[in-house]
Amino acid sequence: MMEKIAPHIRQQLPDYARLMRLDKPIGILLLLWPTLWALWVAAEGIPHISNLLIFTLGVICMRSAGCVINDYADRDFDLHVRRTKDRPLTSGRVSAKEALYLFAFLVGVSFVLVLFTNVETIYMSFGALFLASLYPFMKRYTYFPQAFLGAAFGWAVPMAFTAETNTVSEVTWLLYVATLLWTIAYDTQYAMVDRDDDLKIGIKSTAILFGEMDNIAIVSLQVQALCTMLLAANQLSAGICFYLGLIAAAGLFVYQYTLTQHRDRDMCFKAFLNNHWVGACIFVGILMDYALR
Repeated sequence: MMEKIAPHIRQQLPDYARLMRLDKPIGILLLLWPTLWALWVAAEGIPHISNLLIFTLGVICMRSAGCVINDYADRDFDLHVRRTKDRPLTSGRVSAKEALYLFAFLVGVSFVLVLFTNVETIYMSFGALFLASLYPFMKRYTYFPQAFLGAAFGWAVPMAFTAETNTVSEVTWLLYVATLLWTIAYDTQYAMVDRDDDLKIGIKSTAILFGEMDNIAIVSLQVQALCTMLLAANQLSAGICFYLGLIAAAGLFVYQYTLTQHRDRDMCFKAFLNNHWVGACIFVGILMDYALR
């Protein structure tokens, strides 16, 4: 039996990788940057190597698990969306049962990683699992699925603090709120790509809710995210490098507006991808700030 199963699994590996979006690492990066912000701030510039490894691997596993459960939840809808109709689940290359097994495996690996931290972080990890599992189903019931994604992505922030310091602080929640607002903004850009298809099949999103006010809403969210980061910087008595990172992020937000203002699908997707550099700029600012202290 095992001899028959092994070749099947090997043949399926490329499809499993696509289901986990390993061929499109943008989601991993967007989740990783706030995690690194939190680790550096919590550890005052010198995070434990073990936590750095645990959280990096955890980001990869949980983002992959999120993609799997999202495709499982949307397997009937994705058939009607231009960008998603050829995904492994919708095309039949991976079965629904296999997707659930893969999700369980990835969550299991993530939990094993968390066991190497501390009790507080282990407790916090259940919140991460709840949010990651809840998000994919929210687009059926609310126009704010992007807020649930932001809550899920941002949960790595308090987990990073508990892993490094066994507690959370006011700065923890400022970084969490900033991550939440930023995520809603860039996931709205992402939703603008699929808006026409989503309207036809009844999927809800902030892009649909905001309508013609979408770009104004995105800019407002980005400004609020930057202001929240400024509050965190003030709490931390941050130096010039932290602020320079935020200025660079603000410049990238302006660039993104120039891309999305005409609501062209390709340009909206390009704006979404550009957020990787936003996260990177803020992280470099934090990294240099602590390095120079």
